[in-house]
Amino acid sequence: MSLGRVLTAMITPMKADGSVNFDEAARLARHLAASGSDGLVVAGSTGEAPALSFEEKIELFRTVREAVGSETVVIAGTGTNVTAVSVELTQAAERIGVDGVMLVVPYYNKPTQEGIYRHFRTVAESTSLPVMLYNVPGRTGQRMLPETVQRLAQDVPNIVALKEAGADLEQAAWIRRLTPERFALYSGDDVLTLPMLAVGARGVVSVASHLVGERIQAMIRHFEQGEVSEALRIHLELLPVFKAMFITTNPIPVKKAVELMGFDAGPLRLPLCEATAEEVAAIRRVLESLALL
Repeated sequence: MSLGRVLTAMITPMKADGSVNFDEAARLARHLAASGSDGLVVAGSTGEAPALSFEEKIELFRTVREAVGSETVVIAGTGTNVTAVSVELTQAAERIGVDGVMLVVPYYNKPTQEGIYRHFRTVAESTSLPVMLYNVPGRTGQRMLPETVQRLAQDVPNIVALKEAGADLEQAAWIRRLTPERFALYSGDDVLTLPMLAVGARGVVSVASHLVGERIQAMIRHFEQGEVSEALRIHLELLPVFKAMFITTNPIPVKKAVELMGFDAGPLRLPLCEATAEEVAAIRRVLESLALL
């Protein structure tokens, strides 16, 4: 199956008391599905996954699946730094009926490349769902190398995609060179989506698509149609929002932006905390400049 071009790494709305706001998650999911998102990645980094319980993740997967129906791809973030827990969560997500899972490189443990390979292979072989790998060394402390991606893409049939968030175009190009054509490469950094398309990416797992999903879709479509100048124009137009969403640790800025746009995003869970007054002002200026407020 095709996972689509624009996959939104969805925030997790919270109530004032810090509990998950499942009703608002459903409302936001429907909004995203109607405003440029081909799919939703639930309980990933942007969804504050490390601060969510196993049970909360399961309920989020169920809530979003029911909210958007079968027209929008739902990818469950089931990767953890414990292989057995990742297997259990992946199998629970499959029973709910999600379309795929995303597995992050195990964080804090700092596994070797062989350990990364065995971890991903073990989890992927526990499910029939399509698997997207997630390489984000800035958060995990360990980079998955292109040769490891190559082994996994060749050896495990249901490992079908990679979200590459290493901010390294050379690495992305090597991954594209070493993996089969059926294997889908996705940008994990909004600001690098257009350059990533040039080295063979299929799309983006995006934070900014909470705000400008349809414009990101248009940028990718123009690039695919050979209209590179128009794709570049959109990319340059969106640069301020791409930057604003990462003026501090994700998802702090995007939760504030979503709130400013009328959704009850709610607070963040510690150890994350709210944006400063200066950061909020900068986010507001960018949203106003793009006529989003």
